[in-house]
Amino acid sequence: MRRKFDYNLQDNQIMDNNKVIIFSAPSGAGKSTIVNHILKLHPEIEFSISATSRAPRGEEKHGREYYFFSADEFRRMIAEDRFVEYEEVYPGSFYGTLKSEVERIWAKGHIIVFDIDVKGGVNIKRIFGDKAFSVFIQAPSVEELRKRLVGRGTDCAEAIEKRVAKAASEMEFAAGKFDYILVNDDLDKAFAEAEKVVDQFVAR
Repeated sequence: MRRKFDYNLQDNQIMDNNKVIIFSAPSGAGKSTIVNHILKLHPEIEFSISATSRAPRGEEKHGREYYFFSADEFRRMIAEDRFVEYEEVYPGSFYGTLKSEVERIWAKGHIIVFDIDVKGGVNIKRIFGDKAFSVFIQAPSVEELRKRLVGRGTDCAEAIEKRVAKAASEMEFAAGKFDYILVNDDLDKAFAEAEKVVDQFVAR
């Protein structure tokens, strides 16, 4: 289960311009595609690289898409209180946000953007409050989500069904917990919608 750490805002001297944008979605909803689009338009927004204990996929590299650690290394870092939040998604499969990553980006004066799972997005919003803007991206339907996951060609049938089942529960869990819901049924429209809400938050 995910555990929320108390992130002491005063001790970390969070300034008025320290902002957080959260994009959460089930696998296959198009979250990473939309986040990458936003990053190209906003040099003042920087991607927060999550930590994980899963193996790299395809051409993923340590320190680019994720910080990759073994499950034992991840457990040791949990014991050392090095995460803002983390989750054991499946037994031995951890994801989390390093405190050092948040501090690294804010030290540059940049806005943090999180590309994170649904429960993580809810927890980060709770931690950072009105300094955070949370967006939940969803596919038009669970069946469409299944088609997208199959089209990726990166997971076996069993893994896809596990992801689809998790997605259905995440969509239910997300109801009422995010600042904005973006339905990605047309990518160009989703890009435009994401640009609009991000621009509004950045300008606050």
